[in-house]
Formats: sequence, C-alpha cells, structure tokens
Amino acid sequence: MSETTMSVIAVPMPQMGVSVDEGTVIEWHVGPGETIVAEQPLCDVSTDKVDSEVASPIGGVVEELLVEPGTTVAVGVPIARIRTAESTAGLASADDGPGADQGADPRPAAAEPPSADAAAAPAADGAGAPAHDASGRRYSPLVQRMAAAHGIDLSKVAGTGRDGRVQKADVQAAIDAGGTAAAPGAGAAPPTTSPTVAPVADGESQTMSRMRQAIARHMLHSRATAAHCHTWIEVDMTAIEAARAAAQTTALPFVAEATVRTLRAHPDLNAWIDGDRITRHANVDLGIAVSLGADGLIVPVLREAQALSVAGLDRGIRAIARAAREGALKPDDVGGGTFTITNQGKFGTLMSAPIINQPQVGILDVEAVVKRPVVVTAPDGSDAIAIRSMSIFGLSWDHRAIDGAGAAEFLATLRDNLQNPASG
Repeated sequence: MSETTMSVIAVPMPQMGVSVDEGTVIEWHVGPGETIVAEQPLCDVSTDKVDSEVASPIGGVVEELLVEPGTTVAVGVPIARIRTAESTAGLASADDGPGADQGADPRPAAAEPPSADAAAAPAADGAGAPAHDASGRRYSPLVQRMAAAHGIDLSKVAGTGRDGRVQKADVQAAIDAGGTAAAPGAGAAPPTTSPTVAPVADGESQTMSRMRQAIARHMLHSRATAAHCHTWIEVDMTAIEAARAAAQTTALPFVAEATVRTLRAHPDLNAWIDGDRITRHANVDLGIAVSLGADGLIVPVLREAQALSVAGLDRGIRAIARAAREGALKPDDVGGGTFTITNQGKFGTLMSAPIINQPQVGILDVEAVVKRPVVVTAPDGSDAIAIRSMSIFGLSWDHRAIDGAGAAEFLATLRDNLQNPASG
C-alpha cells in the first residue's frame, strides 16, 4: 500500500492591489474541518479601497482559521491553514522548519482529503458553505448578491468555471441578456447582521459602514494634507448638449474628453504631490466618482484616457460605473488615478467644492446644465439675448502644486474645449 503524505499549508493575506499593504477579513465562507477546493470562496476581505472575495489557492481540509472577522493584518500574514496532499508550489508549509521532515506532518496522519466532488457536497450543518441549488451547484456570495440584485435564476445560468461553476462573468452575461425571473429562494443573498443600533433621545445611532469609515478617513486626511482652493467658471454647454443628443448619451463622456485635452495642455494638474515632491504623469488615468447611494461613493479609474475617443470614454464610464454598483471592482480598479471628475450636477446642483482625491492635486466638479437667457456677441460685435444651455464648472486644487493663475488658465482652456467639443 502506498502512503499519502499530508502537508499543512499556510494561506497568506493576498496582495489585493499594487498600493494595498493590508486587508481586513470580513467574513469566512468555510469553517475548521470543512473541505474546500481550489478557487472556492475562502473569505471576504476589505481594503481601504474595495471589498473583494478571496478564493482558496488550493484544495484540502480547513485545519484552522487564524484571523477573526474584523481583524486587519498585513499582506503576507497567514490567515488560514489548509491540510492538503496536492502540490503546493508558491505556498509556505506550516510544517516547514528546523527538524521537520520533507513535507511530512509530525502529527498522526489524517484521512486523505475528499475528492473535489465530495468537497462540493454541502457540509452537515451548512455553516460557511456557499449556497447551492437543488442540482447541487454551489454559488459564491458575490454571485448570489449579483443574481439577487437583478432577479437572476442561477439554476438557469450556464457556468463557464471549473466543473461548470457559475462565475461573476456568467451572471453578468445573463444580466446583459435581460436576465430571468428568479425562482423563490434561488440566488438569495445570505442574511446579513444589522449594525447595532442604540436609541437616543431624538433618534437612533449606529456604527458607520466600512465604506463610510474609509471615506471619512480619506476626506479628513485630504483636508489636513492639501492646501485646498476653489475656482469656478461659467461654460456655454449648448454645443455639448447638441452633440450628446445626437450621440444619444450623457454629457459626461464629452466632458471627460475635453478634460483630458485640457490636462494634456496643463500637466501640472495631472499630477500627484507627496511632501516636497511633485510627479507629473504622462498618461491621464481619469477617476470618475460613482455614487453608491446610502453606501457612499467610490472612484474607479479609466486607464490611459487620452487614448480613448468620446465613444470609448462613454463605454468605459458606463462599464466602471456598473462594476462599482455591482461590487465587482478590484482594488487596482480604484487606485492610481491622476485626476478626478465628480458629476454632482446630475442631481440639479449649481455649485460645489469637492475635496481632492489624494495624492492628486485637482478634482473637477461638473454642475447642472440649465437653460437661461444670456448675452451673446455676434462676429460683427453686436450683442443679443439668446437662450443657451449654461453650466458652472468648479476646480478644487492644491495650492502646494499650483497657484490661482494656473487654476484659472486650466478652467479657461477647459471652457474653450467644452464650447468646441470633439465629434465622437
């Protein structure tokens, strides 16, 4: 009889993005003693940018969960241990060390981990296991949330993952195709625990969500770091309104294109500042603020926006906004922006002073477009009153990086670009 060598593998906190050096375990999807297969959801991890689902890098039996939910640890710190007989290249064996046998476990040998089919069966008490349907197919929490939000019956979705597993992309394809009516209970997201609410004399109090807390930290840091100044300019948006109506889209991609052109002409605004050091970027990695309603807001980034046409910017903005609202962004999708646009005007506001998204040196505020009478000057110099589509654009800028003249010049160039929009 041949002997099976068992190893205990330490699973580290993964690198969730190039600028992320720690993560907070939100929730475990498995418990000690449960079987798990490679790529099965292990836990949810929150960073200061987004929440992400972490998959197990290897299959086996969960021996120990090393981090309690709510605990923040650095990248590389072990968060769980999995007993496995599979190849473990790239992972550290918890049994390695002085005097340890080559891959051998000094403790009594345990039974060989069940096969992938056995691992896919629900645990006896169902604790921590991904939901499954009557056919036994299992779904990750992220897939469940997406399906529940869009009324998708997961039993009718063809999975393209390992062993036919339904992945995020499969659910997105179903959403794009129009979706299906969800069967009672199918794809329902697991219940969540409500925040602790303490009654007070005239209302109620509760702990802020993780996203709200992260926003609070970032905004306070920015206010304490940057020398915030604000400059506004009035823009005739009549040409933009005609162009966006012809393209059957919003004004935002036209504004983004004009902003990119302006940043190329004024590179001091397409920059980061860190102490005494300013970095001016060759590419315009454009952040677009996306409101998540009561949950807060997030700023996904369009990489190398200078290479995109208006139509390309339109597609890109729609894609990142949809991913943001479905919780499908990765940490690297929201980091590394060089300049940000926030479009508060869609709610009807006329003037705002947004806080700079660190370490950037400027953020552009797009306000409502309002038809009103204005004085226009004809080529012959005569004046007349006409109905025009007008808007106010605001620039919040860091006085450490530029001066008032630089901010005014930027806005003047932006106004000219908006009043002479690109065609598509």
